Amino acid sequence: MKRICVLFSALLFFGIFTLSAQVSPDCGNAIPICNDTPVNGGTNGFGVDDFNGAAKSGCLEETITNAIESNSAWYRFRTGATGQLGFNIGIDTSEDWDFALYKAGDCSTLGEPIRCNFFDNQDQDSFLGIGEDPTGNASNIQYEDWIEVAPGEDYYLLINNFSNSNSGFSIQFSGNIFVTNPFDALDCSIVSNLLGPPISACEGTNVTLNATTSDAVTYNWFTDIGAGFEPIVGENSSVLVVSSSATYRVEVVRPAGNNIISDVHVGYSTMPNAFPLTDEAACSEDTTFDLSVKDIAALGSQSSDDFVVSYHNTLADANSGTNVIPKLFTIPSATKTIYVRVTSVQNPDCYDASQQFQLIRLETPVLDFPSEVFLCDGASSVTIGSSVTRPFHSYSWDSGELSSSIDVAQAGIYEITVTNTQNGVSCSNSKEVTVIVSNPPVISDIEIEDLEEENTVTVFTEEEGDWEYQMDNGSFQSSPIFNDVLAGTHTLTVNDIRGCGSVTEQIVVVGFPKFFTPNGDSMHDYWQIAGVGNLENPLVSIYDRYGKLLAQLTGNSQGWDGTFAGKPLPSSDYWFKLTYKDTNGQITEAKYINNHFSLKR
Repeated sequence: MKRICVLFSALLFFGIFTLSAQVSPDCGNAIPICNDTPVNGGTNGFGVDDFNGAAKSGCLEETITNAIESNSAWYRFRTGATGQLGFNIGIDTSEDWDFALYKAGDCSTLGEPIRCNFFDNQDQDSFLGIGEDPTGNASNIQYEDWIEVAPGEDYYLLINNFSNSNSGFSIQFSGNIFVTNPFDALDCSIVSNLLGPPISACEGTNVTLNATTSDAVTYNWFTDIGAGFEPIVGENSSVLVVSSSATYRVEVVRPAGNNIISDVHVGYSTMPNAFPLTDEAACSEDTTFDLSVKDIAALGSQSSDDFVVSYHNTLADANSGTNVIPKLFTIPSATKTIYVRVTSVQNPDCYDASQQFQLIRLETPVLDFPSEVFLCDGASSVTIGSSVTRPFHSYSWDSGELSSSIDVAQAGIYEITVTNTQNGVSCSNSKEVTVIVSNPPVISDIEIEDLEEENTVTVFTEEEGDWEYQMDNGSFQSSPIFNDVLAGTHTLTVNDIRGCGSVTEQIVVVGFPKFFTPNGDSMHDYWQIAGVGNLENPLVSIYDRYGKLLAQLTGNSQGWDGTFAGKPLPSSDYWFKLTYKDTNGQITEAKYINNHFSLKR
């Protein structure tokens, strides 16, 4: 039967009153109760053992008194309608109380309880019972499930105290049975007192006591505020209207002398005030809102021990005390009006539901501008932040500026806080922007793997960066390697994708043999660069290791035969230079060519 949560349902509290009422420690003398329920001023002893020495009754166990009952109080009630029924036993948070509810017609056939609590109140809850905690505390484990009742059912309620202190308790009935049947949910015919059961009322209201008896001669009224009954001078009618807490007595004088004396307790509870509340913002990234943060403002100087704050979707729910919103409220997608009810713990019929506030669904600023910005080498400044200034938004940089974007001239980390403020509520978001100085790319080398019909070109830069590479008018690529490059002139571009410039080089892709053997066998007898025919006005100049010009070849030349001035040159390494006319009509020397080869004899 131990549970860790309770279900929320319709809830209507019925009155309790502020004076101590009769206590019966025995089931046989159980106090009858109906719609108005007394406050008990404490229990003492357990009377006659109603369990015939049993060690357990439901969850209740034998105590150090060797009986199940301990400082016990017995009550009984009868249902008058069909519906959902529960109750709340209000206690001092420092005390430990337990209960068992029996569905039975008399004390001799109690059987096992249908609901039972035997927790030790380590959580220091202020309520236990059946149904739901009236404070909205869904984690209160001292609550049992609602019961479904029908008219004419009899119940016995045992309440035990296991504390060293004993300051009493209150009982408040709850459940939708009191919404559908507010006047006959419980059958008051079991209360035989002429003036009826104890009455609870709210300050500022009048209570009418009616002792009308058919054969009465006269009526004498008395009041007791703690020092004994005193006559109320001049009150001799069958009806007495009262407006203060006291025990009232009527003496019905009858002709035969069989006068009737009847007492009733009338308890007045303080009428609470709900204080005005400011609207709250629920920012777009929030999923829940803790309504309990509004309790203190709603109560003002009133004590939370005396009054309970609850929240509702409609004013009708707030007035009836039904459909209590959980304190940890799931935020809806749009602005919502929440209605506030402040209720007396002593008498839940005393309430104020005059206040409300709006939970405004407010967009948290979206900071979608770059968090990393590059200040190009040589530039005076760069703009960071958002180019758009939005309505209702304020901007604050840690450097002091109050605009949505700023110009900065130095590398560093800059933080901006953007606040959306509407109807007096605000949502904020912050973001850091890192400014990095970026140098433009510099080509350090280009490697051309040639002597193939389709060649490979690799670009090298002086430092790593966020570069992209392009050959001629092709698409930019992230790789510095170009495959299947045809012979001829090509334009290579390296671009900084951060916007800090680019560099362009023109290259020539040609092929040449790494050696030749001019020995007259018709194999490799001439050395020439392949593909120079794709160039305009190509000229190949050949040198020895000392830089002496040995030969010059045009694009139509058969090649060099390894001689100088008609004489064969020895086996050795030789160098060459290739020039051509570029697209601007200038004679240009081809770069990035590994320009030496070998003559072998």
